[in-house]
Amino acid sequence: MSTNNLTAGTVLRSYQQVDVFTAIPYRGNPLAVVLEGSGLDDDQMAAFARWTNLSETTFVLPASAEAAAQGADYRLRIFTPGGELPFAGHPTLGSCHAWLANGGKPQQPGQVVQECGVGLVTLRRDGARLAFAAPALRRSVPEPALLQAVLAALGLQPAQVLAAQLLDNGPQWLSLLLDSPATVMAVQPDHAALKNLEQKVGLASVEYSDFAPLLIARSNREARAFGSRADAAAATGTATGLQVRAFAAAIGVPEDPVTGSLNASLAQWLIAEGVLPERYTARQGAALGRDGWVHITQDAAGQVWVGGDSVTCITGTVLL
Repeated sequence: MSTNNLTAGTVLRSYQQVDVFTAIPYRGNPLAVVLEGSGLDDDQMAAFARWTNLSETTFVLPASAEAAAQGADYRLRIFTPGGELPFAGHPTLGSCHAWLANGGKPQQPGQVVQECGVGLVTLRRDGARLAFAAPALRRSVPEPALLQAVLAALGLQPAQVLAAQLLDNGPQWLSLLLDSPATVMAVQPDHAALKNLEQKVGLASVEYSDFAPLLIARSNREARAFGSRADAAAATGTATGLQVRAFAAAIGVPEDPVTGSLNASLAQWLIAEGVLPERYTARQGAALGRDGWVHITQDAAGQVWVGGDSVTCITGTVLL
């Protein structure tokens, strides 16, 4: 391509679009990756993310000297159409996939270390797919007024909600554990109301081997937040996975197809509460015609790993 007519100050940069949390192109969560992000300022990055109009667009840069000394292989900046994020899961996996495909060589064989807004995030191979170490989680009980407003925006009744937590591993998600996968899939949110609340919301329900309804088998502080039940009877059947949806109108993404940060937080919460086993698979994206699969594992040290397939759909250059 001739550069004779390029706008002053722009550069042709290596670029990929990757589909994440799927091995089948166009069935997961797409990601735009600018592999040569040096020289771009915040406004240029934000403007390009708005133009791609994907849930996230990332820019790969050299690691800072301090982070490189601690093993970081590159620095990642992550933008939604609404602004920058300190961390996000599908951009972490997809950008690492693109970096490796573009010839990236990690400092330590067998692992990649990403520098981003929450600090250093380690990735490793999990069979044919990549997995990232979930960042430390902060969680708390949401205020009743916020819960009430969110339930109204979602069209949910308190009796359909088993537990609620504010989960924060960089992005914050108000996460609701619902009574069945059918309830999760039936929700038709008022996205404008959620945007006005400036709150990202995650919905989840456990899937059981015999399709028994989920009931948490002990008193818990999350249920007490609703004031409607403090105890629940034990469910029959074996927990086999999670059905998930994510609404992020607050950052310009009405519904996210497949969400790594949310699934990481849900795993840390629900494994700790004994609701889910140390290894399971979450499904997300069906409401948007996608087929995303998130593979969760907690290792012997208690670290939760979030894995997913990635597939490159577009390779080329972008003028920025």
